[in-house]
Amino acid sequence: MLSLALVISAPASAETIAGAMAKAYQNNSSLNSERAGVRVTDENVAIAKSGYRPTIAGTAGVTYTRSSALGGRSITSGSFGIEINQTIFDGFQTKNNVAAAEAQVRASQQSLRNAVQNTLFDAASAYMGVIRDRQVAVLRQRNLEFLEEQVRAARSRFDVGEGTRTDVAQAEASRQQAVAQLSAARAQVLASEALYVQVIGERPGKLQGAGPVAKLLPASVEQAFAEAAREHPAIAATEHLVDAAAFTVKSSEGAMLPGVSATAGIGRSFSNGVPALPSDGASNTASIGAALRVPIYQGGRVSATVRRNKESLGRARINVDVTRDQVRNAVASAWAQYQAARESVVANREVVSAAQLALNGVIDERSVGQRTTLDVLTSQANVNAAQISLVSSEYSVVVASYAILSAIGRLSVHKLGLAVQEHDPEEHYQAVKDKWFGLRTPDGR
Repeated sequence: MLSLALVISAPASAETIAGAMAKAYQNNSSLNSERAGVRVTDENVAIAKSGYRPTIAGTAGVTYTRSSALGGRSITSGSFGIEINQTIFDGFQTKNNVAAAEAQVRASQQSLRNAVQNTLFDAASAYMGVIRDRQVAVLRQRNLEFLEEQVRAARSRFDVGEGTRTDVAQAEASRQQAVAQLSAARAQVLASEALYVQVIGERPGKLQGAGPVAKLLPASVEQAFAEAAREHPAIAATEHLVDAAAFTVKSSEGAMLPGVSATAGIGRSFSNGVPALPSDGASNTASIGAALRVPIYQGGRVSATVRRNKESLGRARINVDVTRDQVRNAVASAWAQYQAARESVVANREVVSAAQLALNGVIDERSVGQRTTLDVLTSQANVNAAQISLVSSEYSVVVASYAILSAIGRLSVHKLGLAVQEHDPEEHYQAVKDKWFGLRTPDGR
């Protein structure tokens, strides 16, 4: 078919859609930002777990005193030591804070999966957009070449008295319109290539044609709905956020419960210049104790915090339904576009074939005086429009197939079999969740 013929057989060095998507997976700045955001969220677990651990601090102080009561004598005193504080019971706040942080990590990991889907879809769309717009530019160029030939033919016929000035003017007008259309098509190619660079990270060279991923699609729209409800990462992320909000409510309620903490310390103090003490005035001390704190009234702050967190929990539950509705709508829209695009490809191929046949007939009839130059120009415009519609339909059927995969939550490196190492956010989480100390990140920064 004509549009397929425009995708010239590319050499082995030409880029494929799978290769472009793999590069986007590695290089896309927005996706790398999402990965960094997940690493930030991972540290919240270590922060929450610090509530289980003791705090240790060194203390030191020096005081210089000159008193008239001691006859103007100077006294220098000081102390230094170490204090250890350990929370024994805090109303289960630390336990719930850890659980909330872990739920937020799971939510961020699912959000990252969704960001990966969006990036891969954007890469497929940008890849096909460049192919489409390059094909349109080629078609516009061929249309201009055809119309330039018609202008020369019209002028030749006018010179020998077989045509009119009207024929020449009509041909010239169509040619100038084709010039404008070609300029716009070339500008669109530049815009599509710029988007390609933004998403994939490098300029597009020779691109191989691509087809829809039909083998990975569900058999029916009902099956697509079921898979989306079960697998889509956006839904899973909101469900984890519900868990996080529930644990946050429990943590805030824990602030109304009693708290128990233990302290211990060792130190050494000294004082010089006091007549009742030896010359060095030094002594060692050690202490250990426990404290019970029972909140009675906190000015309404804790109560308001609990109410606020309960409202946040209610909102998180509503957001799950909102996300499910959005996913279902995305599935229905992508499925309808895919089916319509497939039918459009078949129809437009017939239109191109018929329009080309009609154009050839009109040209033959004009040569024997049964048609005018305007008829030829109109037929050529119909052929060019049909060819462009076919190119757009072929673009739509490929992009819509990837849109379905994205809508049901299955657009991933693994499902597509991309030749790239898959990023595992769990590695960073496992590396930092139980760290007691250390300023360096797992990658050495």
